[in-house]
Amino acid sequence: MKKTNSLLLLLVIALALGLAYVLIPKKGSVAGEVKPVKNLIVLIPDGTSLPVVSIARWAQWYSDPSKPDLAIDPYLCGTVTTFSSNAPIGDSAPTTSCYMTGYPSRTGHVSTYPEADGANDIYPMDPSRAYQPLTTVLEAAKIVQNKATGLVFTCEFPHATPADCSAHSYNRSKYDWIAPQMAHNNIDVVIGGGVSLLPQESEDYLLANGYTLYKDNLQGMRSDSNSKMWALYGSRAMDYDLDRDPNEQPSIEEMTRTAIEKLAKNPNGFFLMVEGSKVDWAAHANDPVGMVSDFLAFDRACQAAFEFARQNGETAVVVLPDHGNSGISLGKYECTGYDKLTKEQLFHPFSQFKLTAEGFAKMVNSKPYSEVQDIFRTYAGFELSKEELAALNHCKDYANSPVPVEKRSSEGIAPSLYSGSLTSFMAKLMTSKTCFGFTTGGHTGEEVFLAAYHPDNNSLPIGRRTNIELNHYLCAVLGLTGKLDELNDQLFAKHTDVFKGYTCEIVPGSDRKESPTLVVKNTTNQEKQLTIRPFTNIIQSGSNGEKIQLNSVIVYVDKNETFYLPTDLVRYLQ
Repeated sequence: MKKTNSLLLLLVIALALGLAYVLIPKKGSVAGEVKPVKNLIVLIPDGTSLPVVSIARWAQWYSDPSKPDLAIDPYLCGTVTTFSSNAPIGDSAPTTSCYMTGYPSRTGHVSTYPEADGANDIYPMDPSRAYQPLTTVLEAAKIVQNKATGLVFTCEFPHATPADCSAHSYNRSKYDWIAPQMAHNNIDVVIGGGVSLLPQESEDYLLANGYTLYKDNLQGMRSDSNSKMWALYGSRAMDYDLDRDPNEQPSIEEMTRTAIEKLAKNPNGFFLMVEGSKVDWAAHANDPVGMVSDFLAFDRACQAAFEFARQNGETAVVVLPDHGNSGISLGKYECTGYDKLTKEQLFHPFSQFKLTAEGFAKMVNSKPYSEVQDIFRTYAGFELSKEELAALNHCKDYANSPVPVEKRSSEGIAPSLYSGSLTSFMAKLMTSKTCFGFTTGGHTGEEVFLAAYHPDNNSLPIGRRTNIELNHYLCAVLGLTGKLDELNDQLFAKHTDVFKGYTCEIVPGSDRKESPTLVVKNTTNQEKQLTIRPFTNIIQSGSNGEKIQLNSVIVYVDKNETFYLPTDLVRYLQ
């Protein structure tokens, strides 16, 4: 009898183990067993820590009892560890760069191989490849598969995340290098901010190559029927969703739907990256209203992507932040008894805010001082106390303060409210009315969420992944496994290697701001020469300067005085 019971027990254990084996996600399915699809949409809520998702969900549910869930909720499937090449905490440039290229990179680097940093490197880096541009998923989809490509964002277009998809620089701030690369990379649809940052040469290139271009022209974008379009809003970044005028600027959901509609016309499929850019900006400002409202706007863009993917049947969607920011928490030490507060007590005060910190700053600067209390009653649901009003009046950039600028100081102002900046004061004021806390105004290194949809459930990325693994997954979804490294060698070789045996001269620009030009000559045939300017896809061939348009951009790096360009350019000299 005991023997029979033992056998039955072993059988039960064996069955349980077998069932567990079937149910536990297989690590190999993340890249090796992924079924490729025609279209891929990647959505990145910049700087979104997991608590932002929780607070946004509660805030939405409180404001609308019929919406207890976010659009991303049914698709949450794991977490991602993001990092720089030599540090566990990264900024947007190297973290999104890793998603796009498969290589970790340095702070500030835009899709560029990092300098090696010895023992500090998380994974060994090759010193000989420092500063080499790295092919992105967007570039590979366009070049290898003739897919349509698109970018949607709410920051200015040369900012880190959109730049990571379509440009290359060791310095994310070099917009004069990045902006022309993005224009010359022949992205089909670009919608976002940055009207003042589009160079005239780039504008001329777009118009000459079949694009329609709209600047602060919402109706123009809405009526456009061209498959190739740039639509830019705002001098630099677009407004926060809560602050924007819907008659002047589109929502990120509308931008996403517009991009999908245009890109889906390509019979070869498309790649689209959508960034909820200013969740990160609000996090830097410790503005919980900006963080939550812009994340909820981003979540509606995710809904648009999921709807299309489910209906289309040939589309995968991946949603993931690039890093955390601000250390925001639902609950803080200063808020006595916060763990016993009801949903009403926690979220009613928060629901009263109708503007972000930036929006409040613009509002009070645009109205006379006599209307200050009316503004706060209307847009925040309370009046300023005597102490709060004093803190407002001592902000250095408050244009309508009754206190002369030279007399404004922190003396007598509560440290929790004083700030030289009007926007920063507004953020502190709003936070003081909540039980949300912050640990920093910078980036944080915790894992971020991962959500995904794939027509084949067995092809989903499940569990905890690294940003390198996510690049491998994105490549597998598009059938591009192994292609990025091939393209790195083909598209971004050093000019000294490509033109070995030929005469190369780097001619300095006419001033410090102008980039140098590479002139390559065949000394035995004067008709054979190339004139190459960086950050475009155009070269000039022969003594008559015939223009040749490439399918990739040329990059110059001043650190090592090297042009990175396609290996096959040598044929024009032979």
